[in-house]
Order: sequence, then C-alpha cells, then structure tokens
Amino acid sequence: MKRKHLLFGIALIAIGFTSCKDEKQAQAEKTINNYVVYVDSVKNVTAAELKENWQDIEIDYQQMAGEAEVALADLKDNTAAQERFNASKDKYETLKAQMEAEIAAANAAANPKQQLRNALFGEGKVGEDMNFDWVNAGNILSVYRTFVHTAEDNKDKYSREDWDEIKLMYEALDSRKNTVEKEGLTSEDNGKISGLKVKFSSMYTVNRIGAKSEEAAEAKK
Repeated sequence: MKRKHLLFGIALIAIGFTSCKDEKQAQAEKTINNYVVYVDSVKNVTAAELKENWQDIEIDYQQMAGEAEVALADLKDNTAAQERFNASKDKYETLKAQMEAEIAAANAAANPKQQLRNALFGEGKVGEDMNFDWVNAGNILSVYRTFVHTAEDNKDKYSREDWDEIKLMYEALDSRKNTVEKEGLTSEDNGKISGLKVKFSSMYTVNRIGAKSEEAAEAKK
C-alpha cells in the first residue's frame, strides 16, 4: 500500500511538471504571436501617425522583440517560430530604415543650416556638432573639392548668414586638416588643397561683401 501511494505521488509530481512545461510552451507561443501581430499592426499605421509616434513605437517594439527572443528559447521545437520571428523582424527593420530616412529628411528640410551642411559635405555627413572625424587622409581632398565647388556653384544664392555659416564649416574642416596632415596626407594632395583654400578665401570675401550690400539695399527699399 505504501508503495502504491509513493508511486501515485511521483506520478502527481510528474504531471505537475508536464503541466507547468505545457503552460510555459503556450505562453512562449503567445508571446511570439503578440510580437508578429504587433509588427503587422505597425505596418498598417498611416505614415503620418508613424512619424508622430515613432519614438514610442520603437520603444514598444524593442521590448516585445526582447520578450519574443526569450520566448524562442522556451520552445521545444522553435524552427517555425524562429522563421516567423525573423520574417517579422525583417519587416520591421525595413520599415524602420524607411521611417528614419523620412524623419531625417523632414528635420533637414526644417533646418536651413542642416540643408547647407548636407549640400556642402553630403547627406548627414556633418551635423550640429560639426564633427569631422570621418574625414581622413584618403578622402580629405575630395571633401575640399566638393565643398569649394558646391559653394562656387551656389555663390549667388547665399545670404550673408549663409556665408557666415559656410565660413564656420570651412574653419572646422581646416581644423580637421591639421590632424590629418599628421596621419599620412600626401604632399601632392596637400598642395591641391592649398589651391582650393586660396580659391575659397577670395570667393568668400567677394561674395559675402556682395551679399551684405544686397541685403542693405533691400532694407532701404
């Protein structure tokens, strides 16, 4: 009789473990389903709503993605679940890249100084921090060329304030050049940069004075 009760007790414990394990599996599947549904729901939101609420959406996504990754480890056979997770992750990453590009473009459009920086150095290369660490001995000549040629092509469109901003960028680039000279800048490239610097200096002086004179004339009207 004692033996029978002992076996019965062991059976109950085993059933308890199985039940807990099944519950854990079910919860893991539910978590992954919630993640997949969330990504699909985000993709169905209008572009305007996405832009307005993107920061909150990203926070929610990261939390749900983390929970889903933990849930994958709790599944016995997670091959199908992993595929679903990966597919939803790819969907979201594609949407994220698109949204971040649109938000950056909108911010740039609303910021004339950033538009100027983008035109002179390339999209997103230089921000408000005026960081030029990306400029090195291998690309500094092309950076100067793009800067000077772009300024030359648009010199008649710039206001006095534009020229002042351009001068600040030019000085920041020059400061970076002092560092790059010690990091392998060739004498040939250095000579070509010197020529571009002379060209810019004379162009800046003439056109800033001209822009200031035009603004003064407009103010008198």
